[in-house]
Amino acid sequence: MADSKAPKVNRGLSLKGMFGESAKGSRSTKGNRNDRLLSLNSMDVFEDTFSITDDRISSPCKLSYLAISVILVLIVLIVLLPVFNHRLILNPTDNIKDPPPICRDPCQVSLVESIPEGLLYNSSVSRQSTYSAWKELLNLSESSIELAGMYWTLRGSDVFSHPSDWQGEDIFKNIKSVVSERGIKLRIAQNQPSKGQPNLDTEDLQRTVGAEVRNLDFTRLMGAGILHTKLWLVDNKHFYVGSANFDWRSLTQVKEVGVLVKNCPCLAEDIAKIWEVYWELGAPGAVVPSAWPASLSTQINTLMPVSVVNPELSVSISSSPPPFCPQGRDSDIAAILDIISSAKQVVRVAVMDYFPATIYTSNTTFWPLIDDALRKAAVERGVRVELLMSEWDHTRPAMIKYLASLQALDGVTHNTHIKVRLFRVPATADQAKIPFGRVNHNKYLVTEQKGFVGTSNWSADYFISTGGIGFVFSGPLRDELDNIFTRDWNSSYSRDL
Repeated sequence: MADSKAPKVNRGLSLKGMFGESAKGSRSTKGNRNDRLLSLNSMDVFEDTFSITDDRISSPCKLSYLAISVILVLIVLIVLLPVFNHRLILNPTDNIKDPPPICRDPCQVSLVESIPEGLLYNSSVSRQSTYSAWKELLNLSESSIELAGMYWTLRGSDVFSHPSDWQGEDIFKNIKSVVSERGIKLRIAQNQPSKGQPNLDTEDLQRTVGAEVRNLDFTRLMGAGILHTKLWLVDNKHFYVGSANFDWRSLTQVKEVGVLVKNCPCLAEDIAKIWEVYWELGAPGAVVPSAWPASLSTQINTLMPVSVVNPELSVSISSSPPPFCPQGRDSDIAAILDIISSAKQVVRVAVMDYFPATIYTSNTTFWPLIDDALRKAAVERGVRVELLMSEWDHTRPAMIKYLASLQALDGVTHNTHIKVRLFRVPATADQAKIPFGRVNHNKYLVTEQKGFVGTSNWSADYFISTGGIGFVFSGPLRDELDNIFTRDWNSSYSRDL
C-alpha cells in the first residue's frame, strides 16, 4: 500500500540532525562525508585586514607583515578549500586504501514491477512482477531470510479483505512453509508497531515458525521518523529492494518498481551491512553510535562503485538517515545529488511525493537541496528535467504548488526545459473502496548516465530521520529504467500539470 503511516517528526527537530546530529545532540562522525552538507552561503568570508605594504621608509615591519599574511592565506586555503565542492565533504573513501574488487559473481540483476489490476498499457515494455520476484526469492532460500520493512499487511484480514489480496496471502503462506520445512532462519527488522496498528503478520510468524523480530523505535533513536525500507535478503546471495511494502496491495493494487538481484554475493553482502545496522538498532536499549564498527563499513559508493562483470553494471548502495551510514556508505541524499549534478542531458524523476520541505513537522521547514539541484541542472547546464508525480486521493495541494514553481522556469532561457506530469492509477467503484490503494508508488531517478531505485518519498523528512535504501547503477539496466519512465510519461494515465 502507499505509505499511510507518515514518518512523524517531533516539533523540536533541527535540520542539523540531517548530517550527523540527532535531536538528542551532536555526534562525532569523523570520516563520513554524509555528516554535513556545507554551502558557500554558509561560509564566513575571510577578509584580510593586513596590509602587505608600508609607506614608512625602511620599515622593519614590512617583511613581517608579508610573511604573516602569506601564512594566513595558506592556512585559510588548507582549511576551507574542501568545502568548495560537496563531493569532498568528509570523503567516504577516507581511510579506505583499495578500491572495491571487480565482482565476478554470476549476478542476475533485473527491474521488477507491480502493475495494479486494470491498468493496461499500449506498450510492449513490461517486467517481471514483484509477486513473482518474491516467490522466486523464497524458492531460492536455503539457510536464511532477513527482511526489513515499515509494516506488515500481507493478509486481507489485516486491513481489508478483497479478491485481489490472494497474492499477498500466498506470499505469507510461502514464508511460513519454506521456513518450517527447510529449517530456515527468519529474522525481521521492522518499524515500531503502534497499539492501534499492530503487525499481526510478524506476531504470527514469531508464534508459528519462530521468526526473530526486532522493532526500531525511531522516536527514541532519532527523535523522529520511521523505518521506511523495503528489503528482502536471502542467504546473503539474493535480494529485493524497492518501493513495495509487505502489503498485499503492493502486489495487485499499487504501482511499484524495485530491483531483484540473484546469485550476487558481492552486492548482497554489502546490502546486508545495512540490514545489520537495523538489526543492531532494534536491540533493547540500542542507541545510534558515534562511530559504527569497521565490520559495517564499505568500500562501495558513488566515488568507487563496484564493477559487476555479468551483467555489465556499476553499482553502489546508499542509505538513510545519515547517522545510520557507517564509514564509506553514501547517504541517499548524497547519492541523489551526485546523480543530478553529473547529468548532462536529462534528469527524470518518478516519485509519489515531492516536497522541498518537511511535511510531517508542526512547523514547515524549507529544505531545497534537491529542488536547487534540479533548477541548477536546467538553468545552468541545459539539462532537460522531467518530473512524473503521483496524483491520487491523498495528494497534498502544496505539492502541486511546489511543482508549478519548478515548471515555471520552463523556457526562462532558450535551453531551460522543466516539465511536470501527473500519473493517476484509475479505479473502478469496487477498487476505490480499498484504502490507500490505486497509486503510483514508484521512487526512482534516471539520467542519461545513471539510475537510482529507492524506498523513500522525496520530502525532507525521509532524508533527515527516516530509514531507507537506494540502489545506484549505470549500464544497460539504466536503459530499462528509462524505458519504464518513457512508457508511463507517454501513457494515457499521465497528464500535464
